[in-house]
Amino acid sequence: MRFFDTICSAVVVLFISINALAAEYSEPARGSKDRIAMLDAVRAHAEEQLGDPVEFIVYELRVAGRFGFASLQAQRPGGGAIDLYTTPGLKSGTLEPDFMDGTSMQALMRRSGETWVAVHWAIGPTDVWFAYGPFCRRYGSVIKDYCEGVN
Repeated sequence: MRFFDTICSAVVVLFISINALAAEYSEPARGSKDRIAMLDAVRAHAEEQLGDPVEFIVYELRVAGRFGFASLQAQRPGGGAIDLYTTPGLKSGTLEPDFMDGTSMQALMRRSGETWVAVHWAIGPTDVWFAYGPFCRRYGSVIKDYCEGVN
């Protein structure tokens, strides 16, 4: 009986350890295929709204399995500021510079084969829009710390 209890305890510890590892995210290394593909996926939206070219300051880039999260600051190459009042997004009415937090961006992403897709994204949000129940349930592996206390 003691042997059976030991085996059961080991199985429980192993199961808990595997679940904990599965929930952890990693940051793709500079120059890696994932990092380039993730930034390019967000860049497509950024350049449509902000004009091109756009490069990013990366605050956070997270990957867990097929899910990803990016927290970025869009800028012109070499660190140039983007004038929100001269962007395609202003002209089309999709950006409102007076009510935005600059060119900060966040994106919830999903990998499809070798391609990353920015499924949900925002430019200049003034709140943590992605800390919301359905997003937390689907993308929890990469935004768990933002979702604590969210139902």
